[in-house]
Parts: sequence; structure tokens; C-alpha cells
Amino acid sequence: MITGELKSKIDKLWEMFWTGGITNPLDVIEQVTYLMFIRDLDEIDNIRSKESVMLGVPYKSIFNEDGQQMKWSVFRDLPAATMYEIVQSRVFPFIKNLHGDKDSAYSKYMADAIFKIPTAQLLEKIVTAMDDIEWKNKDIRGDVYEYLLSKIAAAGTNGQFRTPRHIIRMMVELLAPKPTDTICDPACGTSGFLVSAAEYLKETQKDEIFLDAKNRAHFNNDMFHGYDMDRTMLRIGAMNMMTHGIENPNIEYRDSLSDQNTDTNKFSIILANPPFKGSLDYDIVSADILKIVKTKKTELLFLALFLRMLKTGGRCACIVPDGVLFGSSNAHKAIRKEIIEKNRLEAIISMPSGVFKPYAGVSTAVMI
Repeated sequence: MITGELKSKIDKLWEMFWTGGITNPLDVIEQVTYLMFIRDLDEIDNIRSKESVMLGVPYKSIFNEDGQQMKWSVFRDLPAATMYEIVQSRVFPFIKNLHGDKDSAYSKYMADAIFKIPTAQLLEKIVTAMDDIEWKNKDIRGDVYEYLLSKIAAAGTNGQFRTPRHIIRMMVELLAPKPTDTICDPACGTSGFLVSAAEYLKETQKDEIFLDAKNRAHFNNDMFHGYDMDRTMLRIGAMNMMTHGIENPNIEYRDSLSDQNTDTNKFSIILANPPFKGSLDYDIVSADILKIVKTKKTELLFLALFLRMLKTGGRCACIVPDGVLFGSSNAHKAIRKEIIEKNRLEAIISMPSGVFKPYAGVSTAVMI
């Protein structure tokens, strides 16, 4: 969790939005994410152009000759009114059309992106405040998200949990993805699991991925799949994936439990923290899932879904509430029987009860 100086900086940033008239917490998170993304684009572009000079390879900047003013490092030093004009009329349309493929996840969700900062003075304050925060450390970014999400009183009720980074990392390391795997998170939120899997692959198998054209194409286009029903989270997820160097992730608006989702025997890895609560429309749950387990409990339905989506030999690491392990209803027994008799349960890792505070106090476990 964030503490001390960083916490007070984020509180100050939050207060700026609040006093500036942006009072919906998800709007605040979204606007902060856009700005972080714009800042990242500038940083990544600078790193790549330096690398190209060192390595003597050509690099074409995403900011063309007359687009230099759209760089964070340039517009942040301009007068407030000029900066506001550039961000509103040039930078925003630029990031919305950044991905050439109109059918890509990024283009689909960014189409709804709206710049909501109302005044030039407010934008100047926010940009200055964000420049004061050290974003390089990926954990800090995750912690800032967690802290912002914890400010949403409704976060727990609509099932928006953020899984702590170290737990995601542990789950990824236990499954140890390979460059040929196809990875899915059917309740992806801000794509934390997918980003962590990508980071793990880059750290452990960089050469196998980037020096092999087939593996590189797979990594950029077909390896990562995520579904969610919250368009704001999908937008944040698509930006998160692109910032981490995945060019065309398959992030889709989809109710994973419904007939919209026909995935069967498709993925070699599933990493997920499915919603434990939140309302469910029983009538739209896919019939093949109900065949395995007849219930309204989302955590049991998601387990049945994972079994259906995995290829033979595929592996899953998911977080479940303790009720899944000890519940005595017919549905609980049915899913446990399915997992133990027709699949291979490798491990149950019990976690301390406060892991998901402030969203929920339930005791949870990781199921492999």
C-alpha cells in the first residue's frame, strides 16, 4: 500500500479533481490514466529513439515533425491556455487514433474516451502534480490504482477488486508461461494478470520471444485475451497493455458467463480473480456451465467456465473465497467433484483474511 509522501501527493491530486468539479471517482481514475498514458508515450518514444541511435537502426517517432508539441515534456512547459488547447484539440484525438487498426481493442474502447478536465488552470495543476510523482516503478503505479480504487465506496459492490501485485506475480510464477502459451483472464478489469504475465515472459524468455518472428507476432497479437463488462476498466486495461509493449491485445467487452462467450478448449493458461459478489442475471448464464454446476454463485460458475475454456493440459491459477473449499451445498460439491475427478488439482494456497481489504474481508485461497 502507499504511505507517507506518495499518499499525500495522490490525495492532493484527488482533491484537485474534486474541487475542479470532477467528482465521480471512476472519471478521476480514467483521466489520471489517460494522462499517465500520454506521459508514457513520450517516455517510450524518447527511449526508443536513443536506443536507435546507439544501435544504429532506424526508428520512426510516433510524434511527427509538427507533432512535437504533443509530447508531455514539451507541452507541460507551455502557458496554461496553450497547453489546454493542445491537449484537448490535438493530444486527445491523437491517442484515440494511435492504433492504426480500427478493429483493435484499443481503438474500440478509446473511441468513447472523453477529455473531461474543464479548465486550463486545473489541467496545469494536475500536470504539475503528476510530474511530481515517480511513475517509473510499476508497483507504484499498481499501488496508486489500488489506492484510487479504494476511494470508490462502490468498488466492492460492483465487484471491482484489484488484486495486489505480489499475489498476481506469485500466481504467474507458479504457472511459468512459455512463449507459445495463449493466456486468458475472463474477468480482467485493468488487465493486471495479463500485464504481469507479459512482464514475466520479457524477463525470463526475452530472446525466445523477440528474436523469433513467429513468437513475437504471437506475443503481440494472439497471446493475451481479457474479457470484462465495464468499459472504463477495458479502456484502462487496453492502455495498460499497450504501455507494456503489447501491440494488439484481445481485450473485449464480454459477459464471460453468458452465451456471448463460446470459448471451449481454447487457452493453455487462465489467470483470474473472478468476482465473488455482485449481481448476476441467472437467465443469461450459458447452459453448458449450468450443466456442470447449477447455482447463482459467481465464483462457482467461473470455476466451471475455466474448466470449459482450458485446453487439455491447460493450467489455471485463480483466487477463490474459502466457501468454495468448504461449502456444503450441492453446487459446491459438484464443482469440487469435477475438479478433483476430471482434472488435476495441484495446490490450494490459503491466504490471510485481509488480503482484499478495503473491498472485502473474506478469507481467500489460490487454486492451481
